[in-house]
Formats: sequence, C-alpha cells, structure tokens
Amino acid sequence: MTTDPDQIRSTIATLIAALPEPDAPDADLEAIAARLEEAHDHLVEALESVERRSAETRNVEPTSEPT
Repeated sequence: MTTDPDQIRSTIATLIAALPEPDAPDADLEAIAARLEEAHDHLVEALESVERRSAETRNVEPTSEPT
C-alpha cells in the first residue's frame, strides 16, 4: 500500500469520480454505497500503512484495535 498522499488522493478521486448524485433518477444506491465503501476501505488501508511505517520508524509495535 502506498503512503504517497497524491497517489492516495488520485485513487480515491478515481473511485468516486463517476458516482451519480444519490437523488438522480437512475442512481443505484447499492452501487453508490459499494463504491463509497471501497473508497473508505482504501483510506483505512492507507492510514494503517502510514501507522505501520511510523511505528517501524520509531521501532515500536503498531497499535491494533479490538475486533
């Protein structure tokens, strides 16, 4: 996973670029929700990657949240 902010922004922009407005007559809310969830997952992965790199730099174990 990249930690380059520009690459992350580009990926997120690509994921949400073609989303119709939710109130558009032909809007498929399930598809919109799936695309937004994909963008969210990508952001979470990027944040986790940054956290891991930061922890490695500090030579500390990354934190983990309970499941």
